[in-house]
This record gives sequence, C-alpha cells and structure tokens, in this order.
Amino acid sequence: MTVITACGSTTEDGAATGGTGGTASGGKVGIDFPRADSDFWNSYSKYVPQMATELSVDLMNPTNSQNDVAKLVANTQALVSQGAKVIVMAPQDTGAIASTLQQLENKKIPVVSVDTRPDKGKVYMVVRADNKAYGTKACEFLGEKLGGKGKVVQLMGALSSINGRDRAEAFRDCMKTKFPGITVFDEPTEWEGSKAASMLQTRLEQNPDIKGVYLHAGGVHLAPTLQVLKAKGLLVQPDDPKHVFVVSNDGIPQEFEAIRKGEIDATVSQPADLYAKYALFYAKAAAEGTTFQPGATDHDSTIISLPNGLEDQLPAPLVTKENVDDKNLWGNQVK
Repeated sequence: MTVITACGSTTEDGAATGGTGGTASGGKVGIDFPRADSDFWNSYSKYVPQMATELSVDLMNPTNSQNDVAKLVANTQALVSQGAKVIVMAPQDTGAIASTLQQLENKKIPVVSVDTRPDKGKVYMVVRADNKAYGTKACEFLGEKLGGKGKVVQLMGALSSINGRDRAEAFRDCMKTKFPGITVFDEPTEWEGSKAASMLQTRLEQNPDIKGVYLHAGGVHLAPTLQVLKAKGLLVQPDDPKHVFVVSNDGIPQEFEAIRKGEIDATVSQPADLYAKYALFYAKAAAEGTTFQPGATDHDSTIISLPNGLEDQLPAPLVTKENVDDKNLWGNQVK
C-alpha cells in the first residue's frame, strides 16, 4: 500500500515523524459507525473490516450510534472501557462531541474523525474531502446546465454538521458570485429522506419552473427526490424540456445507475473506500505514536492544519455520464 512515508525524524510536508508524545504505542482500535439509514455509510461500513485486514489493524467489534450523539458518547465510553487505544468516529453533530473529545484527550486516547470535522476538541486526524469543493462543483455544474438563469433547490443536510454548512455555504456563495441570475431555495433536511421529499414537493408546487436540484447526500436524498420528480411527471430524459437537472453527492452505485438512465445528471463521489482505508491507517499510526505534518501526500491528497488537529483532504471527483463507467470509482466496485 502506498501511503504517507514514515521516516523517523523526517519533517517534510505530508510526511510522518516518529515519536510517542504520550500516545499509545499500539493496541486495539475502536470504531463507531454513524448511521445505518444511508447507502453511503453502509458502503463505508462494509469497507472497514476489509481494510482492517489489509492493514493488520487490531479492530474491535464496531458500534453504531444511529445518528444520535448520546449513543455516540455511550458507545465511545464502552469502547474505551473494553480497551480501545484509539477511537475512530464520524460525529454527525460536530458541535456536541467536544466534551467527549476532551475526555479522550485527557486519557491520551487519539481520535480519528471520518468525513466530519469536529468544531472543537482535539483530533489526531480528520479523514475527509473538501466539502466546500462539493458545493462549488455542484453549483458550477447546475449553473452551466441552466445557462445562468432559473431556479434551483438545495436539499441541505443538517446545519449542525460542518459538512452541511460547508456544502450549503459554498453552493450559495458560488451561485451569488458566478450565476446571480439563478434563484436558490435552501431546504434544511437534517439528512432525512422524508423531509427532503416533503420540502422538494412543496417547492415544486410553489415554483413549477424549478429546473435544478442539489442533493447534499445521495444516500438519503436520491430515492425520495426521484419519487417526487416521477410523481410530478418530471422524471424525463435530459433532452426533454421538462427535465430537472439534478446533481447529487456521495458516489453510491444507485446514483451511478440513475446517471446512466438519465434520471440525474451528476454526483460528487465521496471516497467511501478511502475513508475506511485512511481512517484505519491513521488509527494504526496513532497507536504507534507516529505524527504528521501539513503538506501534500503520496495518495493525491493534502494534509491541512486545523485549530484542533490535522485533516487529510482526499480527492472527490465529479461524476457525469462521461465518466460514470470509470472502474476506478468506488461506486463501480461495490458488489
């Protein structure tokens, strides 16, 4: 596996440096899955044991907090009591986990956060893609398809999450700057499919001339969006004047199939496979006392510095009909 090079006392950008710094010298890795109602997160969960085997990680039995921060706190406490030396988590409420992160820091237990960046509290590494780039890519795609004019709906995730905020703000800012002739209707869905369906249906009733939709999370938003468009007689091919252009976000197989059918037009491929791979890679590194510096890595990403740790920003390409069959996309590798 090609990863960031560990070179003892090396201090080059993106390189690892050896040292204890009070962290564990090895041991069990505890991991909490954030939810089971999302196709994206279910795919991530399937990759984890595979990657643990490949990386020889001493992985404990995973827990699942079901999108409930109280369960995440309880699960984390249970994993620690069972001997976890490193915790991997994906907090959906990135503000409410701060006290738990402080407790783990006090116990010298490193934390790797996947996909979401905690607002406060020390983290060893955040394994994430640039979520602002997600919003910008979606904006540019829809803006060009609509010729800079018209109305679009943004089905946002939870704004208690840094991901929801980053995607929403970047999409909105891009539209204001590059496509001021497009009106954006923001709908906070809390990452819930039923809310997305209800909000989209209401917006279409009030504004039947809506021509674009941006889904923050295809794993929970895709199916209800397609159902609403079908019920409205709008689930038609891209060359039909009634077609509503849809750009999603996740890169799950269901989105790829919808692109092939002409039901949606694009998605941003969040790297579920790389999230699992590098979450465990960094968890193992943390257990071994390795540290990292900001800079470019050897896996096409960049480590950036945060006020509360580091973040490895993994690549996340835009997928359209032109590249939807690319075998390197994880959504085409899921069996």
